[in-house]
Amino acid sequence: MNAATAPALPAAAEPAHADEGKFHLFVQIAMILAVITGSEIVIVYMPIGHWLVFSLLALLSAVKFMFVIFLFMHLRWDKAFCTILFFIGLILAGGTMAALLALFRAEDSVPLTSKDLVGLNPPADVRGLS
Repeated sequence: MNAATAPALPAAAEPAHADEGKFHLFVQIAMILAVITGSEIVIVYMPIGHWLVFSLLALLSAVKFMFVIFLFMHLRWDKAFCTILFFIGLILAGGTMAALLALFRAEDSVPLTSKDLVGLNPPADVRGLS
């Protein structure tokens, strides 16, 4: 049979082949993510400076995040408008998190002791009660 007399493939056969290619891509990305996760575990136990551990973990986490959102969440194949909406929400969430972290810092939430209260004047309404 030559190409002219061969029966035409159904339309559903082509997308199945494309899905098979995506499946292999997803498996490869999953293996890359597993290797990055393994390297993160190794980095935690390495005798290096804390600042370097934190920096490396933040960088590797950002790389994993980008792999996941662009490939597993299908942002790579979505319309640009949907991707822009996703990143607007991500920026707003990051800004909210940064504001909350700045608002509730650890040194601001240390309980007061009696030593801290010695030099403070009580409010006027409390003075009238004693």
